Amino acid sequence: MSETFTIRLSVNGCELEGRAEARTSLADFLRHELGLTGTHVGCEHGVCGACTILLDGAPARSCLTLAVQASGARVETVEGLAVDGELHPIQRAFLEERGLQCGFCTPGFLVSTLELLRRNREPSDDEIRDALGGQICRCTGYQSILASVRRAAEKLRETDGG
Repeated sequence: MSETFTIRLSVNGCELEGRAEARTSLADFLRHELGLTGTHVGCEHGVCGACTILLDGAPARSCLTLAVQASGARVETVEGLAVDGELHPIQRAFLEERGLQCGFCTPGFLVSTLELLRRNREPSDDEIRDALGGQICRCTGYQSILASVRRAAEKLRETDGG
């Protein structure tokens, strides 16, 4: 039996703890140890972006990050977007603009959009494409995703006055 380590994380503002083997990915730790299944595991090679989370504020592929590497970090997952059942403006924009279809890639797109719009409330289409360039969607054709991010930026500008 492999040795396990205590992993302590701040996940979506809550201090959480669990145990994992040294080889356990952060994605598997979030899903299986902490029960946060919103982070999807697709390719397990860091290519598809479905497992994207924010690690200390920066987008990270949780399938390539070991849970032991993240211990002590601040993690944000798609579950942290909605508050008390109320959709976040980014989620609402993706719904309104039909920026999702099967939903498998959606968590990675939502979290990446959150990071982009925190640092840039008025991104150009090129800046959106750059920020989301590591995400793969096999359903939408990306135009509705671009429209969703534009709508989300508009909603966020309205809520913070500029």
